[in-house]
Amino acid sequence: MESLPAYREDLLDTETLKHKFGLFNYLVFGLMLLISALIGVYYGWRGQKNTEEFLLGGRSMGTLPMTMSLFASFISAVALLGIPSEIYTAGTQYAMVAFCFPFVMFIVIKVYLPVFDELRVTTSYEYLELRFNKTVRILASLLFCMQMLLYMAIVVYAPALALVQVTGFLGGVDYDVEIACAVIILVCMFYTAIGGIKAVMWTDTFQVFCMFGSFLAVLIVGVNVVGGATVVFDRNYQAGRIELFNVDPDVRQRHTLWGTFIGMFFMWVALYGTNQAQVQRYLSVKRRSQAEKALWMNAVLIFIIYILCCFAGMLVYAFYHNCDPIKSNQVKRKDQIFPLFVMQIMGDYPGIPGLFVAGVVSGALSTVSSGLNSLAAVCITNCVQLGCGVNLSEQKRTLASKLLALIFGFISLGIVFLIKYLPGVIQASTGIVSMVGGPVLGVFTLGMLVPFANSTGAMVGTLVSMLFTFWWGFGQMFAVQMKTYDSARFSPMMNSSTANCPPSWNLNNLEQEITCVELPSGFTHLYLYDISYIWFAPVSSILCLIIGIVISLFKPQDHKQLDKRMISPGYKVLFCWCPKTLREKIYKYYGEVGTDDAEATSKCTSYAMK
Repeated sequence: MESLPAYREDLLDTETLKHKFGLFNYLVFGLMLLISALIGVYYGWRGQKNTEEFLLGGRSMGTLPMTMSLFASFISAVALLGIPSEIYTAGTQYAMVAFCFPFVMFIVIKVYLPVFDELRVTTSYEYLELRFNKTVRILASLLFCMQMLLYMAIVVYAPALALVQVTGFLGGVDYDVEIACAVIILVCMFYTAIGGIKAVMWTDTFQVFCMFGSFLAVLIVGVNVVGGATVVFDRNYQAGRIELFNVDPDVRQRHTLWGTFIGMFFMWVALYGTNQAQVQRYLSVKRRSQAEKALWMNAVLIFIIYILCCFAGMLVYAFYHNCDPIKSNQVKRKDQIFPLFVMQIMGDYPGIPGLFVAGVVSGALSTVSSGLNSLAAVCITNCVQLGCGVNLSEQKRTLASKLLALIFGFISLGIVFLIKYLPGVIQASTGIVSMVGGPVLGVFTLGMLVPFANSTGAMVGTLVSMLFTFWWGFGQMFAVQMKTYDSARFSPMMNSSTANCPPSWNLNNLEQEITCVELPSGFTHLYLYDISYIWFAPVSSILCLIIGIVISLFKPQDHKQLDKRMISPGYKVLFCWCPKTLREKIYKYYGEVGTDDAEATSKCTSYAMK
């Protein structure tokens, strides 16, 4: 066995690494922001003739920008920073998430996409009014607004904090994190408000290449520094970090095979099947086949980036296997581990750290710009026009959409300062998306697959599942803060060593003061709070579905009078496994939908003409 030195002479402390982020790195990073802004200026100069062109690109976008925009909307800095840190601290079980995406895209293509394509709505939530009533639509729209504002704040704050504290970005000036957040959001607001969805989708395309390029550059150099991919896998295997098939049925365990596959399957179906940020892109192309092709290409792209991010976490451990930067207090949060690694191995390469910063910030830009545009679409159609009953001319509607994009940008910037105490970016983002997306997925599924479901069932199901999941989710956050949650038992961290850390690192470790925060007593810990956050989406969506079905049975909707466009043709796929006799009865029931739908069809036609 090779003898190890008393300490790692190749490791530099954080303060030394910060000085390596020089002028050329700033120029590379600034060039990326400039190109993004110029794309917005270009499409703003070309102008938008109406609101549909601003929000949907005149339904004339190509397959490539749509594919890249779908991919970039929710694969952000959260993935680029959060997944490597997750793998580094907790092992490889999270990698199983990558294998659920083909199933996600299949369900979205067969169940949800056909309905939106047939109705050609501006927002996905317009379906809920056509199927149920205005109240259900407004509730879902408000949930979406809350979800996206919180998610965008996480997406901006997490990378800004990591990059500022580890790379020395902005040189340690006062309020450096806040300035970094403001720069990201202001650039997004600029090109989103000026250029509309076309600017968003084309900048997303450019930013995806930035993300991939920077990430691949880091991996290639990192593997070479460590000594090859074989060394990466060997060090992780010897440390007991390779874990893919943890079949423990205990739902309190943070990550298991069942949780990472089933739990994340529901969350991603909620995002790709019903979230306005994604549905808006399906409706920006002329043909459904383009959207289907884009979704399958997304499955491939997301699988690749997830595997690369997981490998990046293994690579970071292989490099720091005998000197853990977290234990030695070189980083304050685990999400900073990957930027530290980048500066350690590539700090002497001119422009490469700047390219990495550009790639990570590109992930935040693409998510925030997509969120701002979709929030404007939802608010103008579902809140201003429907909720407030304000009728706007086409010109004023387009202007109002641009102003709303700016307003939501400032709101998101304000929320940034309220999320400092959330857990790591992966858990925080997944938890928030699932807590809100689960009930919304449930009500859409209720409408599209249960013909007898009525508006009362939809409303009660959504409210109850939402309140239950919020109680569960926020209760778990309080339990962690109150230290009543048994992290060592349900969220165990992998072992790591500081045996070979350089003296400056160990000195930093000794000088670190531990501050204990006194928390108020009286908190009652429930068993519910121990259940992993990864089950938020499946539990809440299934709960919404069950409650909606039970309540609807008291006064069921006459399925024969229901517009058949409200029901998804995907029922044939979902029930194809049933015995032949039962399957024929089910198909016959669904076949009767819309046989007496003159009134319902008239309602949809008059709505479409508004």
